[in-house]
Amino acid sequence: MAKVVVTGIGLISALGGNLEDSWQNLLAAKSGIRLHQPFPEFTPLPLGLIGQQPSELTMLTQMVVASALQDSGLLSHAADCAVVIGSSRSYQASWEVLARQIYEDAANLPMSSFGNWLDTLPHMNAIAAARQVGASGMVLAPMAACATGIWAIAQAALLIQTGQCQQAIAGAVEAPITPLTLAGFQQMGALAKTGAYPFDLHREGLVLGEGAAVFVLESAELAKQRQAKVYGEILGFGLTNDAYHANSPEPEGKSAIAAIKQCLERSCLSPGDIDYIHAHGTATQLNDQMESMVIQRLFPQGVAVSSTKGSSGHTLGASGALGVAFSLMALKHQILPPCVGFQQPEFDLDIVTSARLSKIRQVLCLSFGFGGQNAAIALSR
Repeated sequence: MAKVVVTGIGLISALGGNLEDSWQNLLAAKSGIRLHQPFPEFTPLPLGLIGQQPSELTMLTQMVVASALQDSGLLSHAADCAVVIGSSRSYQASWEVLARQIYEDAANLPMSSFGNWLDTLPHMNAIAAARQVGASGMVLAPMAACATGIWAIAQAALLIQTGQCQQAIAGAVEAPITPLTLAGFQQMGALAKTGAYPFDLHREGLVLGEGAAVFVLESAELAKQRQAKVYGEILGFGLTNDAYHANSPEPEGKSAIAAIKQCLERSCLSPGDIDYIHAHGTATQLNDQMESMVIQRLFPQGVAVSSTKGSSGHTLGASGALGVAFSLMALKHQILPPCVGFQQPEFDLDIVTSARLSKIRQVLCLSFGFGGQNAAIALSR
């Protein structure tokens, strides 16, 4: 099958308005998490907002797609690209606004308020991205909870590997700061009160963040013809589901282990070949416990591990895409990014506490989503 490489990255997060700013702030162990009160019915909460108010999905998508294309040098050559852009929440914020309007004054709500409802269906964001770049190839809009980002990249890579296209724009976008999302996680007791501390003994829970990461994927042959710069190669991926519970991970991590083994086998790698693991690391009790157990069971002691959610917040469906972007930057610069917020260990892992130079050849990026969605993707220089 065709080799797949990454030739462009667009990223925006609470850490910075572009890839380079986010990366530099991450290396400096800075955090984009602040106390915010975007909705008066909620007390102030730690959130990873890009601005002072919640961002709008369409704007985030337009920005990262344009950045990825510019970074890849494909500004006028995107017509044959496939587009695979996912989101776990998509236009939920728009639907909540409309629902509130209907609830407050259904009798006097003008029909014009419903005029653009078709544009807010979950798959329309990917279609809008295709229109933005004039891409007339296939369009996919995966939704797999917090595993959406890696799922989208894997789907796009598979299209190129099997010769269905030579280029794809792939990634995930999330604008999840909405009253319903906050209320739901709060009711579950999953939200942190002060910040996100992945894998820390005193972790409190997740901090919601907004952000997006989109990539230009190409066959290695086409990238060579174009003399494009290459961030890294996508070696393989694994996707499984626990079939266990709506939000709790399967305690023994059997399906998570299967996804990682599937990824390594497809990538022709052994656990000892992995130099760095970008962990899902949500800072919730159950996720960090299960993920630590899986890493300890599968990988040799001493493999470097970090989660970047202490810096960016948990961007839900986009989190795996952000993880892939930071993993590719680690490969490019040969620097391990730190696990910001980590202070006191609970698990026997080699947690990266500050940015450090290291020889990195192969990395693994993990995502574990509600409903038991497990995703792993392997990348190399």
